[in-house]
Amino acid sequence: MFEAINLSCVRDERVLFHGLSFSVNPGDIVQIEGPNGAGKTSLLRLLAGLSQPAEGEIHWQGEAVRRQRDVWHQALLYLGHQPGVKGVLTPLENLRFFHPNCDQDSIFAALESVDLLGYEEIPVAQLSAGQQRRVALARLWLTRATLWILDEPLTAIDKSGVEKLMRCFTRHAENGGAVILTTHQDLPASKARVRQIRLQGAELA
Repeated sequence: MFEAINLSCVRDERVLFHGLSFSVNPGDIVQIEGPNGAGKTSLLRLLAGLSQPAEGEIHWQGEAVRRQRDVWHQALLYLGHQPGVKGVLTPLENLRFFHPNCDQDSIFAALESVDLLGYEEIPVAQLSAGQQRRVALARLWLTRATLWILDEPLTAIDKSGVEKLMRCFTRHAENGGAVILTTHQDLPASKARVRQIRLQGAELA
């Protein structure tokens, strides 16, 4: 499905990683690990096409993503470390904005899945950090994207919310999708096997 080939990343004249290669297949959940500064967020931004590697290529379905940008972006959902939602809009308005083709029932079901019913008409800027994060994560219940790239999706999420997210990841993988994520938390037990890739500053462990 997806392949990173000999990726190298340099930030402020420092090599974060070099010659990094791995593949992701349908049904995979891949956790990127490593100490602070190892390049986890930088790697996810490369994979999502938000920055360019110093060396190497990223392939989707056997072809370089730079040759099929539109196809790649349709297949991808990227959620960064920041919530990435519009503070002046309500949770309901945010989900309508990001997923205009979804019906009202689906949007309310997504809000219910992240425990935001009752907050759907409150501007996001007035919500807590955890609630803002959940507005972004509600998109996982609405998207049709095949590959999810998620930077610290469990930040500011309580234990119950983490378990719901893990079930969501597992269901997506079982349906032929794939998930690449970073997290500082231990993932709860799941029917899906989580494959771990560890960055150690300049090389793949």
